[in-house]
Order: sequence, then structure tokens, then C-alpha cells
Amino acid sequence: MAVIHRTTLEPTKLELLTAWLPSRPWYGGAPRPELSNAGGFRLDDPSGEVGIEFLVVNDTSGPRPAAYLVPLTYRGAPLDGAGHALVGTMEHGVLGRRWAYDGCHDPVLAARLAALIEGTAPAQAQRVSDTPDHEIVRSYTGPAPAAAVFPAVTDTPEATELTAPGGTVLRLVRALSPAPDGAPLLPPTAVGHAAGPWQQPDGTRVQGLFAVLHTGADD
Repeated sequence: MAVIHRTTLEPTKLELLTAWLPSRPWYGGAPRPELSNAGGFRLDDPSGEVGIEFLVVNDTSGPRPAAYLVPLTYRGAPLDGAGHALVGTMEHGVLGRRWAYDGCHDPVLAARLAALIEGTAPAQAQRVSDTPDHEIVRSYTGPAPAAAVFPAVTDTPEATELTAPGGTVLRLVRALSPAPDGAPLLPPTAVGHAAGPWQQPDGTRVQGLFAVLHTGADD
């Protein structure tokens, strides 16, 4: 289960993201974001080696506030071949140096997110140890176990798409939008999804899609 350490981080996650977000094609704010925590959740790595967090941040630097989904993984050593996905390094008061990656490029996060959608990896609370997060909702209607390997990663102006060898696509929404009446609308090709809440800058709590699993040509 996810263990949350009450300690220091230098730099903080928001400081890392302030420098990193403007380089992303799906970021629509000012050159220097004005970020605050808005929500999120964690997933467990069965090996206990990789920290997995889905962070939601509000950005008030643009003409209108925006919320972004930022999946991150935290590792105790560099991930081979993932230098392009490095968000930055942090000094953790308990664990020492940690390498923070854009989790869409980390195979551990991709596999665990697919397992969450399938229903075999429960979401964990973002800030409390050993506590399931029952506000994260998911569905899966596929005829077989969900794909676990997504070697192709593509950023678009709205999302990041992870593609499995059979053509199945795991689409992570980056610029979040509240769902009408709190009920996410899924596209016709969707076989699964994950959704959850976050808090807007005015304190309003909303819910929307985080990820959608689309069927592949070979499914």
C-alpha cells in the first residue's frame, strides 16, 4: 500500500512543474504558471520500487483558470532511456534523491493505470497512507484483460495517448474539464475509463475524466 512520508522536498513538486509545464504541447497558460494543488490520487507499484502519483494542479496564470492532470513517477535511480521524460530531481527528506518522470513514459505507471481501469489495482489516497480512494471511479467492458504494455507515447494539444501493440489506446486527458452533471461522457470506442474529483480555485469541487481506454483494431 502507498506510504506517505511527512517530510521535506527540495525543490517541491509545484516548483518542478512550474519550470516543466510550459514545455508541454497541451499546456495553455502563461510562460510562468501560477500553480496550486487541486487533487489527485496514487497507485501502488507491486514491487514497491516506484512511487506513482496522479497530480491535479490548478493554473491561474492565463485569462481563465485551468486544471491539468500530471501523472508522475518517483524513482530512486534514473530510468533507462527516459531522459526525455525527466521532469526533474528532488531531495526527499527520508528517501534521498528522487528522479521525477512524466509518468506517461514510465511503463510501471502505464501498466498500473490499465489495471486500475480493469479493476485489479485500487486507487490510493493521495495524502494518507494505506487508504483506498473511493472517489476515483472506473469501468471496463473489454472482453479480455486490459493491455499492460504501451510502448508508443504521443502528446497532442489536449491529451497524451499511449498505444499498445494491438492498437488499443490509453488516452490521458491533460487539460481537464468538469463533466456535465458529474457524469463523464465516453466516446463510442471506449472500453474503459477512470475519473475523479478535483477542486477549482474558487473552492468548487468538480469531477471529470482522467483517462479513457479505447479498443484496438485487434480487440
